[in-house]
Amino acid sequence: MENKDLITEDLFVRLDDSEKNSEFIAMESKTFFQDAWDRYKKNKLAMIGLIFIVIMVLLAIFVPMFSKYGFEDQDLLGKNLLPCLEHPFGTDKLGRDIFVRVMYGGRISLAIGFATAFICLIIGVLYGGISGYVGGKVDMVMMRIVDILDSIPTLLYVILILLIFGNTIPAMMLAICFTTWIGMARQVRQQVRSIKEMEFSLAATVLGASHSRILLKHLVVNAIGPIIVNLTMMVPSAIFTESFLSFEGIGLDPSIPSWGKLANDCRGLFFTYPIQIVWVIAAISLTCLSLNFIGDGIGEAFQAKTR
Repeated sequence: MENKDLITEDLFVRLDDSEKNSEFIAMESKTFFQDAWDRYKKNKLAMIGLIFIVIMVLLAIFVPMFSKYGFEDQDLLGKNLLPCLEHPFGTDKLGRDIFVRVMYGGRISLAIGFATAFICLIIGVLYGGISGYVGGKVDMVMMRIVDILDSIPTLLYVILILLIFGNTIPAMMLAICFTTWIGMARQVRQQVRSIKEMEFSLAATVLGASHSRILLKHLVVNAIGPIIVNLTMMVPSAIFTESFLSFEGIGLDPSIPSWGKLANDCRGLFFTYPIQIVWVIAAISLTCLSLNFIGDGIGEAFQAKTR
């Protein structure tokens, strides 16, 4: 009996409390969005784009508020000045500070871009979600309506809406939204159709969940990755569309200094003072490029998570 006790003591040695967790390995629990954010931060171009957009938004908000120059203040003795300490971007043909005007124009263009994308998000998610979830004849009719709307050039819608409602910011947003939501609707429809037959959706149906809850709480939420990516791509598209229309003279009212309107004002001075239009083009190009970097980064983050 004593021999058995000695053998047991040799084979099994009690560990100290300090050594019990020496080989314990634990991973930090992360939510879906926390894990996607960690992956997003590893994309340098996406982070650069995000930092640039944040800086641009802050400048567009605060520069016109705290600058001693207003976007309409004229100084006829200081026309067409080159960049200097007093005027970082110089002045235009009427002596107005270009830096303040570019930042104020950023308010208009960025507001149109983000607001238009948000409106298209709501319309596209609801329309595409209902079409993909219900299916059958309802889906066929809803998609044929989309095909009819998409078959007419967007420029015709824009001109017609601006002629009816005027060259105002709400009219411009309505004109851009009129067909932009179609891409979001098709994307959401495709995602909903592919995941509505999965086990979690069928389980929710068996448990008696309502159709609206299944659509919004289960299907749309699980398609949030492609939806966010599409949303980030809508913003630069809306900004570029507004800038192009205003540059061509069929966009916003001339009294509204959006980026497109500012570029149109500088067009006549391209060969004499080309630097004036460079600032506006740089603002539009860098903003759209940064938003595209953000969209690519979000796409890679969510794709890696769902792979």
